[in-house]
Amino acid sequence: MSSLQPIHVIGGGLAGSEAAWQIAQAGVPVILHEMRPVRGTDAHKTDGLAELVCSNSFRSDDAEANAVGLLHQEMRSLGSLIMAKGDANQVPAGGALAVDRDGFSNAVTATLEAHPLVTIERGEVAGLPPEDWSSVIVATGPLTSPALAQAVLGLTGEKELAFFDAIAPIVYRESINMDVAWFQSRYDKVGPGGTGKDYINCPMTKEQYDAFIDALITGDKTDFKEWEANTPYFDGCLPIEVMAERGRETLRHGPMKPVGLTDPNNPDKKPYAIVQLRQDNALGTLFNMVGFQTKLKYGVQGNVFRMIPGLENAEFARLGGLHRNTYLNSPKLLDNTLRLRAMPRLRFAGQITGCEGYVESAAVGLMTGRFAAAERLGRPIDPLPSTTALGALINHITGGHIETIDEGPRSFQPMNVNFGLFPLLEFSPKDENGKRLRGPAKAVAKKRALTDRARADLAAWMAKSALPAAAE
Repeated sequence: MSSLQPIHVIGGGLAGSEAAWQIAQAGVPVILHEMRPVRGTDAHKTDGLAELVCSNSFRSDDAEANAVGLLHQEMRSLGSLIMAKGDANQVPAGGALAVDRDGFSNAVTATLEAHPLVTIERGEVAGLPPEDWSSVIVATGPLTSPALAQAVLGLTGEKELAFFDAIAPIVYRESINMDVAWFQSRYDKVGPGGTGKDYINCPMTKEQYDAFIDALITGDKTDFKEWEANTPYFDGCLPIEVMAERGRETLRHGPMKPVGLTDPNNPDKKPYAIVQLRQDNALGTLFNMVGFQTKLKYGVQGNVFRMIPGLENAEFARLGGLHRNTYLNSPKLLDNTLRLRAMPRLRFAGQITGCEGYVESAAVGLMTGRFAAAERLGRPIDPLPSTTALGALINHITGGHIETIDEGPRSFQPMNVNFGLFPLLEFSPKDENGKRLRGPAKAVAKKRALTDRARADLAAWMAKSALPAAAE
């Protein structure tokens, strides 16, 4: 057994699970605290670690032209548990990496339970962690227990900020009318584990679309409590009816866009709009309505969503819903290794830091775990280059906007990883003849240059900042 004092990780979601794994793999003992099933949440259904409560998608796996795909690759290169188990439990999803949610959670749980340096303790950590916990990672996510949240806020003097995340319904595959719907990935794109026919597509005429929009807008919605009334939505996870209220055509340019798909039942006529469903489990018995997160009341959802051609007799394994998310003013409160300035023995990871998305949460957990392990081992670790996806994300969290010009809300907001967080290129990509590129070719070349730079800079950082590897 190690003579090192353990690092405590509070929260067994994606960020906490990844942090615990990275710490243990560096040869440092870790105690992972998860309050479920002693205390449940409104969103979780099981007591498994790394449970996926919203979508089952880790989004694009394209490491050449997509920032989240690059983040996947960087995490794999650093021995990510979340990515390893995601890859092992993938289901077809075109160019995206989607996973069987139960198989994924079970695999993460089993792996951490089997690690000799990981101890899992079930129960809530109420209030500030005990003073004799000299190194703590708080990875409690969007559903941080009120006692802990209030204790942290008491340290910082900050007011709590929150926004709403919405979750999409899941449909039983056998209840979908395949005489109307068809299998196809957008532009027939073949992704990890896929065939190019990974999504179920439901076409709509203009008349059907207009009637559906009317039903979305007029349907009864979940009421907010008084203290929730001014809570904003995260733009990357807007409820379907909120998007509809922003303009009748909004959905046709968002989750219901009809591009890149051909209805085999009517190949010469392009649908006015298309609803896509993505496989949600390895058996292929459950399909997630892509982009259909909602705050419609349960009694309304079935009636409204059965207006979609192909879903006339749909049966739902889970209806959509809302949950409240909280996050810190991280640029002001955290240092560049994610320590709380007011109490440096505390680090933070995952969504509570102001990142958004499964992969981003796990990525911040990965780096927080490595920072904590390096500190415990007395090994200096350089900041990540901001030219990498990992570095750009952490730079946003720890170096983003702090103050606004006026007295309005602060400008720091949760963010998915994207190329807008990366430093600009120092050159303009050119074609093989040395001429300046324009239009789509320029955009493709720019993304390739950004990802090439990121890979080179991460490799150099890893050579200088390697941690010892624990025995498997």
